[in-house]
Amino acid sequence: TGSGKSTLVDLIMCLIKPNKGILSIDGINLYGKYSKDKIQSWRNNISHIPQNIFLRDATISENIAFGIPKNLIKQNRVKEVANLAQINVFIEKNLGGYDQLVGEKGIKLSGGQIQRIGIARALYKESSLLIMDEATSALDVKTEKKIIDSILNLENKPTIIMIAHRYDTLQNCDRIIKIKNGKIIKEGLPRDIIN
Repeated sequence: TGSGKSTLVDLIMCLIKPNKGILSIDGINLYGKYSKDKIQSWRNNISHIPQNIFLRDATISENIAFGIPKNLIKQNRVKEVANLAQINVFIEKNLGGYDQLVGEKGIKLSGGQIQRIGIARALYKESSLLIMDEATSALDVKTEKKIIDSILNLENKPTIIMIAHRYDTLQNCDRIIKIKNGKIIKEGLPRDIIN
């Protein structure tokens, strides 16, 4: 906690500008010439699941397809990503469907249900980069594993940056970077870091 993980992700998403050094993606300095266009183009490739998911007092479909006009929401896609996020059965059986209102800030839902809607929202966008900032912290281990497995088995699998306190969450990662006090203290394969 407080080591700089979320700040690093904010830098990667260009939500904050680095004080020194450069941020380059595929060798392109995002803060170089024509930076505004580069930054916007980069952000369009990112789906972010933050620690705290914002939900509008709107339907589940509108919250999953956040920012899409109601008449342009692809309901089949909403159902597909709800299934990947392990929330479809709850929506269909307990809430009466995807047109159910969630209440202000998702008051009608638990923390885990809100997180799963946030995951479905990120998957709806079909971005090439998925950033998960403690995105499964309110879920039980079994549900978390199912969601991670679903994401890892996507046909168009995105690059995933995952922030987690539980090492078990990171076991399928190609590389783990351990950060303490804003500095990288260890990095490598999961077997080298977790064990």
